[in-house]
Amino acid sequence: MRLHRLRITAFGPFAEPQEIDFDGLSGAGIFLLHGPTGAGKTSVLDAVCYALYGSVPGSRQAPGTSLRSDHAAADTPTEVTLELTAGGRRLEITRRPEQDRPKKRGAGTTKDKAQSWLREYDGEHWRALSRSHQEIGEEIEQLLGMSREQFCQVVLLPQGEFARFLRADEVARGRLLGRLFDTRRFAAVETLLGDRRRSAEAKVRAGDERVLHTAQRLAQAAGNAADLRAWPLLRHQPGDPGLAAAIRAWAAVARCSARERLTVAEYALAAVEGRYAAARRAAEDARELDRLQRRHAETARRSALLAEAAPERERVRALLDRARRGALVAPALELRGAAAGAHMAAAHAESVARAELPPQLAEAGAEQLAAVEQRLREDLGALGAARRAEQRSAEIGRERADLERESRAAEEQQQETAEWLGRWEATRAALAGRADAAQQAATLAEQLAGKLEPARMHLNAARRRDALDADAERASGELLTAREESTSARERWLELKETRLRGIAAELAAALVEGEPCTVCGAEAHPAPARPAPGHVDRAAEDAAHARFEGAEERRAGVERRLAAVREARAEAAAAAGEATTAELLDLTSELSSRHAEAHAAAAGLHTARERLARAEREHAVRSSDRLEAEVRAGARASRREGLDREQAALEAELALVRADAPSVAARAGVLEDRVRMVTAAAASLRRAEATAARLKEADGQLADAAFKAGFDTTEEAADAVLPEYERTALQRRADAWQAEEAMLADRLGEGDTAAAAARPPAAPEEAETYAARAAAKLRTAGSAVDAARVRCKDLDGLSRQAEQELRALGPLREAYDRVARLAGLTAGTSADNERKMRLEAYVLAARLEQVAAAATVRLLRMSGGRYTLVHSDAKASGRGRSGLGLHVVDAWTGSERDTSTLSGGETFFASLALALGLADVVTDEAGGMRLDTLFIDEGFGSLDDQALDEVLDVLDSLRERDRSVGIVSHVADLRTRVQAQLEIVKQRGGSVVRHRAAAGTG
Repeated sequence: MRLHRLRITAFGPFAEPQEIDFDGLSGAGIFLLHGPTGAGKTSVLDAVCYALYGSVPGSRQAPGTSLRSDHAAADTPTEVTLELTAGGRRLEITRRPEQDRPKKRGAGTTKDKAQSWLREYDGEHWRALSRSHQEIGEEIEQLLGMSREQFCQVVLLPQGEFARFLRADEVARGRLLGRLFDTRRFAAVETLLGDRRRSAEAKVRAGDERVLHTAQRLAQAAGNAADLRAWPLLRHQPGDPGLAAAIRAWAAVARCSARERLTVAEYALAAVEGRYAAARRAAEDARELDRLQRRHAETARRSALLAEAAPERERVRALLDRARRGALVAPALELRGAAAGAHMAAAHAESVARAELPPQLAEAGAEQLAAVEQRLREDLGALGAARRAEQRSAEIGRERADLERESRAAEEQQQETAEWLGRWEATRAALAGRADAAQQAATLAEQLAGKLEPARMHLNAARRRDALDADAERASGELLTAREESTSARERWLELKETRLRGIAAELAAALVEGEPCTVCGAEAHPAPARPAPGHVDRAAEDAAHARFEGAEERRAGVERRLAAVREARAEAAAAAGEATTAELLDLTSELSSRHAEAHAAAAGLHTARERLARAEREHAVRSSDRLEAEVRAGARASRREGLDREQAALEAELALVRADAPSVAARAGVLEDRVRMVTAAAASLRRAEATAARLKEADGQLADAAFKAGFDTTEEAADAVLPEYERTALQRRADAWQAEEAMLADRLGEGDTAAAAARPPAAPEEAETYAARAAAKLRTAGSAVDAARVRCKDLDGLSRQAEQELRALGPLREAYDRVARLAGLTAGTSADNERKMRLEAYVLAARLEQVAAAATVRLLRMSGGRYTLVHSDAKASGRGRSGLGLHVVDAWTGSERDTSTLSGGETFFASLALALGLADVVTDEAGGMRLDTLFIDEGFGSLDDQALDEVLDVLDSLRERDRSVGIVSHVADLRTRVQAQLEIVKQRGGSVVRHRAAAGTG
């Protein structure tokens, strides 16, 4: 990879576009990049890294940090363009970070997204390749073969970091080498083996737990059938190789013992079953004998009771016979009673109805009452027309009342309208006057508003003028102070500069070395070098005084600019305020504001006044029209009232004839309806009484016939013989019970076994049942013992098979765990077989470190005059530390080997530079042999003496043999005379600039 050209715009400290020609600098092989602190030397390297990878080195990419220059104009975009050759291809990369820019329209800013361009030169033209950040990043990383971290370590050699690398412990070295050589795959192997070990361990532990759980269940299932003193877990621990055999042997013994117990229990059960069967048969025989004896005694007792009840049975039979004959007469009795009750009710209703009739109809028959009812109904029908006439007369009365109310309301309305119209002219004049006054106030408000706004503008300008006067006075005082400070700082700087020039000989003499030529005169002898005089001023004091002078100048210029701006703004404010004072303008504004407020308040009622006038005019027109219409409606009401009076008089004459002595037609109709109801009710009650008397006579005849047929002499005797249904049913039930009892006792007395049982001694069933219960309990106990023995044998067989399966499955798991644990311990450096406790990643990094040390030694020998050699050490670390990443230096003068942390400052620079160059070679080879034609070395040269500096420059100069160019970033002044090609970064107020120049030596 070779850099050709770099263009920077608005990046870091560079405000204006800057271009760096690396081709011109690389012609000499070594070029110097120098400038004052903060000028932007490191920003050049950041720009190279940003162009390639889209980001600056990690240590300088702090959160919230912007790449944009603070000195650049707002419309100048931040941009970096790098032209380089990589992999035989000429490329150009342009990048712009995300940044704010002014809007093209309107005020404010808008944010532009980050952009990237990649072009390739084909020998004639530049050809665009991509504008994708991701595609460009992948293309560059593939061409260079390095990540951003590797590039920053290999191309931008950070000496301070390699000095820390020399003094660091093995853990810190491992982190740096791991980033550069990407040993994550080896760390992944360690992690993978560790995960597999834990997984295998978990499987083995789970298998052990399953076996132990099954063994515990075996012990529980065996119970007292096995010797628990021989339980294997008492002599073996989980994971013990002999545990499996012990569990198998113990399970076999437990199964044999359980089967023996089952055989014994089955023999005992057979013996108990025979005794139980005999006891059960004896108990059943005793219960049957006791039943027969009890049955015989019960039969004798009930026969005696049936014989004692013979007289009562005869009486019940007689009552049942008489009740059966009385039941034949019961329907006729019920029919006669119903007929008698109906006749009594009809007779009573007839007497009540005749009591309501007038005296002349008290003895009238049914036909006479029917004729009277017909005549009354005809009179009632004739009242229908009279009802309609009476209703019309009432409607006429209500209509005349409505007309009277309308007449009174109309008169009141006409009177109110007449009074309102009488006041119309005065009302109209008052409303028109209010509208005119509001219109005049609105005109005045508009005029005052036109005067008020300029007055306010003048008042604001006057206040601004007064404020700027105070600001100008303060700025004048500050300017006077700043000028005094600037003058004092300049005098102090010139004084120190003059003092330093007077003692410059001593400063030059401090750099003289005996036997080396003077940089001024060239002499190698220095008999009387100058000595610093008391109060000598060095370069740092002069630079500090000059910096204070520049700061004072900047403050003075800033105050002058602020004062000029204040005076300019004051002049504008004075021109806008005019000649009047602020108090006068304030009084004028207050007066105009007060008058405008009054006029505006008066004008606010203009719309309301106009609305009221328009509303009053509309009301006047409506009232005038209503007065004419009211006169027409009054005449119509008078005509209607006269017609209604005539119609009502005619109707009242007709109604007087129809009403008779009743107050109304409705009352007359009510009287007639009451008479019709009384006559109708009397006729109906008379007909019902005649009908019920006939039914009663017929029922008496039927009752006499029924009593004779049933064998009774009189109807009264028949009525006495009738019993209620419930009494007859109870008697029949008693008779049936006696008959059934008699039949049942006859059957029992014919049984021969009960008589034979009665002749035997009394039975004892309770004793037999007690003996059978004891036999049954023994049978259940023996059966439970057999069942338990069978279950125990079955459980032991199943659990033994399960334990055998689990033990067989655990063997491969334990073998796999032993194999994975051994590999994981070796790769993690914790195994006893790993004598040096080296992790796999550390082992790989140790090989890389050995290559780096060998490559670095080649250059370290030249820089140290053949004295020092870097060697890799894999010595075992003390205590719990890891081994494999030790780095020692061998001193050829003493023949001793010591740790790199014991090197002095200059020796550390030698070693770190050689290590950086060696690391660059190894990483380059690791990346596929990509040529790195451009390198940068950042600082570290200040710790070298002249001879060491020459040796280092010789080593760097030897890199030309591989057609390389090396850029040195340093403050060392001697390098400006030793390195011809230089790139100077000049710090200025408006931003840093880049200058290419060649240093001229003095003799």
